[in-house]
Amino acid sequence: MDDPVLEVCCGSALFALEAAAAGAGRVELCDNLVEGGTTPSAGAIEVAVRGLTIPVMVMIRPRGGDFLYRGAEVDVMLADIEEARRRGAHGVVFGALTADGSVDRAITEELVAAARPMAVTFHRAFDLSRDLDESLDVLIEIGVDRVLTSAGRPSVVEGLETLARLTARAGGELIVLPGGGIRPDNVARILDVSGIREVHLGAGRRVSSGMTYRVEGVPMGGAYEPDEYLVEVADVERVSAVAEILAPGVRAP
Repeated sequence: MDDPVLEVCCGSALFALEAAAAGAGRVELCDNLVEGGTTPSAGAIEVAVRGLTIPVMVMIRPRGGDFLYRGAEVDVMLADIEEARRRGAHGVVFGALTADGSVDRAITEELVAAARPMAVTFHRAFDLSRDLDESLDVLIEIGVDRVLTSAGRPSVVEGLETLARLTARAGGELIVLPGGGIRPDNVARILDVSGIREVHLGAGRRVSSGMTYRVEGVPMGGAYEPDEYLVEVADVERVSAVAEILAPGVRAP
């Protein structure tokens, strides 16, 4: 049996390159991780695809906030899917809900059709849907390849029974990709769930900026007041630790 696949959520092209070197088998490329990830730039996609030999999945999310999209937002997502294709991405990652918490079948079908033949993952908007089993059935009917989920809990480890139920319900029709709160000390518990052969790891850490000239008290963001002198990078030790558990002896140096 093949070793489990480690997908790492990456907030930049450099982050993706570092994660791959540390043992990732696939990357999800995003921007703006503080909002849960939005669409990366065309340049970030191109550099990541050019620099990696592993699959690059591109987040398609036009803004932070909810997953209720309309009008021009859907047009933006369609345009970003085409850009990801042009830049050589392996696949795309998106999610859309209706106001009542159902999977938005119409928008999802439109985005899936636009994405093919690239791979398609429905992201953790799934965990905010009103009924996980119902949502899974809809995604199977639409024909997405994967659903990324924490089993509707803050950490997937808190929802292992639900994860097992969803995986059994999927029955090989799509891949249930667990993510959320995965660490080296708990990944084995997730892999013990029957049918789980892939995991999704958030592995960022904040390090001090290389800026020596600094201006205090002039934030560049909104209410959360980001620190311009901290930079999000790959936590390569965490990626390597999980990669070693999933595929002993093949970790990149």
